[in-house]
Amino acid sequence: MLAYTVAPAIESGVFDSVIVSTDSEEIAAVARHYGAEVPFLRPAEFASDTSPDIEWLEHALTELKRQGRAWEAFSLLRPTSPFRTAAMIERAWSTFTSQDGVDSLRAVEKCTQHPGKMWVVRGERMFPLLPFGPETQPWHSTPYQALPTVYVQNASLEIAWSRVVFERRTIAGDVVVPFVTESYEGFDINDPADWMIAEKLLADGAVQLPPIRQAPYGMTV
Repeated sequence: MLAYTVAPAIESGVFDSVIVSTDSEEIAAVARHYGAEVPFLRPAEFASDTSPDIEWLEHALTELKRQGRAWEAFSLLRPTSPFRTAAMIERAWSTFTSQDGVDSLRAVEKCTQHPGKMWVVRGERMFPLLPFGPETQPWHSTPYQALPTVYVQNASLEIAWSRVVFERRTIAGDVVVPFVTESYEGFDINDPADWMIAEKLLADGAVQLPPIRQAPYGMTV
């Protein structure tokens, strides 16, 4: 998974450096094998399952700055999106840099489960998550096709100006550019079911994995 993130990042030519943040020596070794840098390990306090992104990102950018390495912008490419391509990264960077007065760009896709049909449960009662729509035709009782188009973020890509982190201590900022992913670019693997879907997509030829130049990590020749 890490290889299929590092490879297109390098191939895109967008980045001066491709850096992996991890608290694991083993993951660091894998990242370096495929061409990424791991100049330091992430502190354990920023590496729990519930650690917010801003903590480890702020740490990484601050530590790099101490080493005399600073950039105007950064991108987050999470390794759970193996079908991300170099062309997609280039397209996102072009979209981001063509906009004036923005803080960040975030990958999104049209949602399949519309929030207008979601509920919040309080005790033995439930209430619409989004209390909008006409009283005579509430959203929860409206066909999906007739509901307002809503997008959900996916984990494939984020880009932001570094100033947003240092000045505002946030990743997104206030002015966010949408980047609508195409086909399976934003497919995210989080559990065994996602893994099985990914394998089926590959077997059917519906998707392709980015090319990897290096031999598989750990392979002996």
